[in-house]
Amino acid sequence: MRLPIRLLLPVLLAAGPLLTGCGGPEPLPEVTPGPRPTAAKPTTAKPSDAGAPGAAVAAASLGGPGTACALPVSFSLAKAWEPKAVRNPEDPEFAVLTRQGPATVRCEVDAKPAGHIGFLRVWTAEKGSAPSSARAVLEAFVKAEKGSSGAAYRETTAGALPAVEVTYTVRSELLDEEKEERAFAVATPKGAVVVHLGGMDTEEHRAMVPAYELARTTLKVL
Repeated sequence: MRLPIRLLLPVLLAAGPLLTGCGGPEPLPEVTPGPRPTAAKPTTAKPSDAGAPGAAVAAASLGGPGTACALPVSFSLAKAWEPKAVRNPEDPEFAVLTRQGPATVRCEVDAKPAGHIGFLRVWTAEKGSAPSSARAVLEAFVKAEKGSSGAAYRETTAGALPAVEVTYTVRSELLDEEKEERAFAVATPKGAVVVHLGGMDTEEHRAMVPAYELARTTLKVL
């Protein structure tokens, strides 16, 4: 489903950053549409094979010293994607935005500068305060997302690490349709890390899969 950007302001605001930065909402940047894959219906096929276009170009690293977000892992960012650390993720006042199941959001990477509407978000579940395995954390994470259904899990790798990945659908009340989402999770000495890719709709989501795949295939534990 494609709508002119000027008609999508309510959707963009609803799908915008969580708590990054300071002060009120920033003006929405102009979005130059990026390449689009061939339209397809939502599916629960294997997470990494659903309509993805070509590989993303790595432009920076995220997670290590001196980067925008302090994380238990690092990975490569796609060109033009902009990362920001989530402000005060532990504040109980904002728990409805910053927590999903056992995980707390730590970082969000905005795709709008690259011409897409969506975010790659990194969530953590501290060791000892969450389910014991990466799969259990990921299952609880998906279950906690309102309107999620049709979750399909598979064992995979993230960099050289064993990982579990999921593709599922979520009912968008704003668009009145189902849309795809996906995530992978890994275990680290500090607990599980979940990297999640959403998107305004399934078409936007699939257009952003290369950036997600770049993060997955380059991930390292710090």
